[in-house]
Amino acid sequence: MEMGKCRRTVRQTGTRYRVGMPLSQVACTDAIVRHSRGFAAAARAHLAEPVEHCPGWTVADLVWHLTEVHWFWATIAGEKLSSPPDESRRPRRPSDGELVPTFEAGAKRLVDVLFDAKPKAKCWTWAPGHQNVGFVIRHQVQEVLVHHWDVCRSAGMPWSVPPDVAADCVDEFLEVSVSGQLGGEFVIHSADTGDAWTLSDGRKGLEIKHSMGAPPPKLRASSAGLLLWLYDRIDLGYDGPPELKARFRELCRT
Repeated sequence: MEMGKCRRTVRQTGTRYRVGMPLSQVACTDAIVRHSRGFAAAARAHLAEPVEHCPGWTVADLVWHLTEVHWFWATIAGEKLSSPPDESRRPRRPSDGELVPTFEAGAKRLVDVLFDAKPKAKCWTWAPGHQNVGFVIRHQVQEVLVHHWDVCRSAGMPWSVPPDVAADCVDEFLEVSVSGQLGGEFVIHSADTGDAWTLSDGRKGLEIKHSMGAPPPKLRASSAGLLLWLYDRIDLGYDGPPELKARFRELCRT
């Protein structure tokens, strides 16, 4: 989808009702720049630390993982590939002393590609119905946000994200990373932006109604907290049947 300027207008797309528009292309690339810099700064002196939510990994492993992710999507978006790049093209892991500089160079390449890209341009992605560069631009924000949190946690450093950026990540996650039969109505409410998402089963699959404010029961937290919960980094209380919360978690693809 093409990313225009944020506007508070209601629109309907199939079974999906949304308030507002996705972050602009510039806002997405700015977020990738800001959190890539934070990621590198937190990782630099803590490469040997374990990463709590990536079992068996150190920060060095996480740095290389995100470097590979950036290379993968910069290559796809930059070359408009119709399938993933051949494994023979994948770069080799450098020495630990070169990990962070290699990451920084790769993050810059990704941002340069995405900043100049046309969001409607076709390319391969893993998300059905989102086979375009716009998906890469928007989804790479949450990729770096969550891993920035991972490395900050390992390094004992603070982490924060603007509420509108985190809320857009939540919105995109619910749209492309949740599927299946829920067996009830599950409400997610962002306490700092007022956004609310009501998920329920429809004739054509999971339906999402996006509004401002939400009736109980609901999962309620800051937009950043909701994003971290969706990625199974933290737990949140839920004012509703615990089995519905567990079922929703099963439908999440991370």
